[in-house]
Amino acid sequence: MGALRRLFRFRSLVWYLAQRDLKVRYRRSSIGLLWSMLQPLLMMLVFRTIFGAAFRFDLPDYSVYALSGVLLWNFFQQTIVSSMHTLRGNASILQKMPLPREVFPIATVVSGLVNLSLALVPLLGILLATRHPIRFPILFVPAAMAIAAAFTLGLGLLLSPLAIFFTDVVEIVGVLLTVLLYLTPIFYPVAIVPARFRWILRWNPVRLVLDAFRTPIYAGTVPPPAVIGAAAAVSLLVLVAGWAAFRRMSDRIPFYL
Repeated sequence: MGALRRLFRFRSLVWYLAQRDLKVRYRRSSIGLLWSMLQPLLMMLVFRTIFGAAFRFDLPDYSVYALSGVLLWNFFQQTIVSSMHTLRGNASILQKMPLPREVFPIATVVSGLVNLSLALVPLLGILLATRHPIRFPILFVPAAMAIAAAFTLGLGLLLSPLAIFFTDVVEIVGVLLTVLLYLTPIFYPVAIVPARFRWILRWNPVRLVLDAFRTPIYAGTVPPPAVIGAAAAVSLLVLVAGWAAFRRMSDRIPFYL
């Protein structure tokens, strides 16, 4: 509890670092934060063209299905990659000031959540443009984002020091993320996966988090209690494990910066 209280005292620093991360990310862009809304839209159009039209998935409102998946995946993938660079990128601050080192991965997740929230605007536009029903359970989306944030923060805490100790970790995780993208039903329906391979999706924790996020948007219902419970339990487990691993490795971080 003492560590959490100390972290809470640095909440202003976390917010400052998150804002700085957003400014740096879009510093050289002519349209700035608008990219956080435009980029997932472009990805959705690519998926719609390649998969929705060419493969003719039997899915109503494929744009809503694909875009809701892309938004969650972008948050997860971009935050994991940023977490692996955040400690080295803030080496000068870490070496000069006695800060809880967890603030940097946490700020990366906060920055990702801001990006995800902005990206919900074009999703709302697609919902209205396609006349997809917007029902009361859509209010569950913030809770799903909190579950996704806990899951991603746990992995970020685990990977951020490992990326400093072993530089190959960044490349390995990059490859694993590409594999995970295709093992998660982001742009394709589960129904097209042969039955003998569906156990892979069943045990994919990102799929659980995705289901919790997408169901209130696409299906217009609150996710089943089993999905919510499993996604929350896995996310909490990953968060606790990542937190414990980070604190165990934390003292070695300055020697590798």
